Amino acid sequence: MSKIAIIYGSTTGVTEEVASRVAAAFGVTAADIHNISEIDATTTESAELLVLGTSTWGSGELQDDWFDGIEKLKGYNLSGKKVAIFGCGDSECYPDTFCDAIGIIHDQLRDSGCTFVGSVSTDGYSFDSSAAVQDGRFVGLPLDEVNQSDKTDGRIAAWVASIKG
Repeated sequence: MSKIAIIYGSTTGVTEEVASRVAAAFGVTAADIHNISEIDATTTESAELLVLGTSTWGSGELQDDWFDGIEKLKGYNLSGKKVAIFGCGDSECYPDTFCDAIGIIHDQLRDSGCTFVGSVSTDGYSFDSSAAVQDGRFVGLPLDEVNQSDKTDGRIAAWVASIKG
């Protein structure tokens, strides 16, 4: 597969750990895993696929590093890049905003010239509402490390296989 950059924002370390698992599934080395707060244009220029990871906070908000990070990304040339998004959320405590941050990042980058890959069926998820659901599918991979951590590795594997395919 082409050059891949895994870019994440993490407050408690959960999304960072999941980013490492996603990277392993793609066969990406630690050198290609980046915190969104530390990237620059060279990070995105060299990659053909950007895999973006976030968590959802509060009432469906971006993780703190992504507030500035999304503006950085919007300032870089993403034309022709493929973008896949994964996110961590809590479907039991926050069923009305489950993994909303995936949808926020997607919507913010919609006009950047990138092509989104890795949409996921809502089947097998229990939630009431999510900004990440568009046209009946999640625009990225939602993960619930609080209530469904036993499903994470299988979901990552299936997601990565769909993107590689």
